[in-house]
Amino acid sequence: MDLLDWHRGRLSSRRLAVLVRHMPRDSALARAVHGEAAEWNVGDYLLASAVDHLAEANWMFATVNQDEDAEALEYPSPVPRPTGAIPEDDAPAPEPAGPRPEELSLFFA
Repeated sequence: MDLLDWHRGRLSSRRLAVLVRHMPRDSALARAVHGEAAEWNVGDYLLASAVDHLAEANWMFATVNQDEDAEALEYPSPVPRPTGAIPEDDAPAPEPAGPRPEELSLFFA
């Protein structure tokens, strides 16, 4: 597909927008806009999270079962994520389910 066809009038703006919107994840445009995050899909993020949790669980097991006099084990480092990903520390906190403490105090007062 020649993008000059849009300039020549052989390709409509709508068709061009559809082509750009539905480009593959590994396209040069997706990489330019999203960086490394364009190459990661949901499965990759879930797998990285599973690896992190497994490493943390192994660290906890080894820490609990070591001798009291033994040197503390180093905490495992997480799998590196793409730069476009939201770090867990900066992710918005989920809204708690149920009434807030102020609502409960008003109800029982």
